[in-house]
Amino acid sequence: MAYIRFQDLDIYKLAEKLADVVWNIVNEWRPLAKDPLGKQIIRAVDSIGANITEGTGRGSFLDNRRFGYIARGSLYETQHWLRQAYRRRLLTSEQTSIIHAIVTELSPKLNAYLKSITLQITSNK
Repeated sequence: MAYIRFQDLDIYKLAEKLADVVWNIVNEWRPLAKDPLGKQIIRAVDSIGANITEGTGRGSFLDNRRFGYIARGSLYETQHWLRQAYRRRLLTSEQTSIIHAIVTELSPKLNAYLKSITLQITSNK
């Protein structure tokens, strides 16, 4: 497997941007909301970039794909918690729009990345 710098991946940069935006929002919440819901969102959103990073560092396409799938699962989990935050009126419309734009860009790029890894796996057999 060719060496990939995770910092150069668009999906990593988007995951990092999403994590920073969510962190800044949650950091402003009152303690009751910050403790259970805020912590869950932060864990899920931070896991996206962490798993992309770990996958690229594993040295095999199979491991990279496996961690990519975990990253995608964390993205979905993040979306769940953000929906909860929205329903509980913890997110403004502007915040929701910013987050939605990042997720809308990240999701298909992450799927394309996973597809490209799968193609590498099948071409190396």
